[in-house]
Amino acid sequence: MTTFTGAWTADEVTSFLQETTVPIRIATRRSDGSLWPVTVWYRYRDGVFECATQERADLVSILRNNQTVGIDVSTNDVPYSGIRGTGTATISRDGGRNALRDLVQRYLGGTDSSLAERLLTEDREEVLIRIDPDEIYSWDYSNQMKDVDQG
Repeated sequence: MTTFTGAWTADEVTSFLQETTVPIRIATRRSDGSLWPVTVWYRYRDGVFECATQERADLVSILRNNQTVGIDVSTNDVPYSGIRGTGTATISRDGGRNALRDLVQRYLGGTDSSLAERLLTEDREEVLIRIDPDEIYSWDYSNQMKDVDQG
């Protein structure tokens, strides 16, 4: 069960994660102990982050060795807000292609671009990465930054 702390309620966190289309940043630990941050597209459904990537991606091999991750989803424009936390990642060959199609729709707004076509080619072996969050801390600088020039 996820523990929610910070500026927002669990429902407000869910709304933010479903409405915000910035990538999730996943902090992992490689087999030599060094940290490795990775940025990927996500969707948030039923309290779980879902991402898709190629099965041969470094992220997949790292997560197969160590499923514990740090996460961050935060806005890039003033006023800054977002969430950060920890969780456990699992990888599945089932659902990767469907998740990728949904992510292309979410982030690109459709499938009629060269990037979408390249991502959705049949020869890509996609896996589904599910991150079950243990804790989510939300933060929102809207009040502190209300008089900051956003231009």
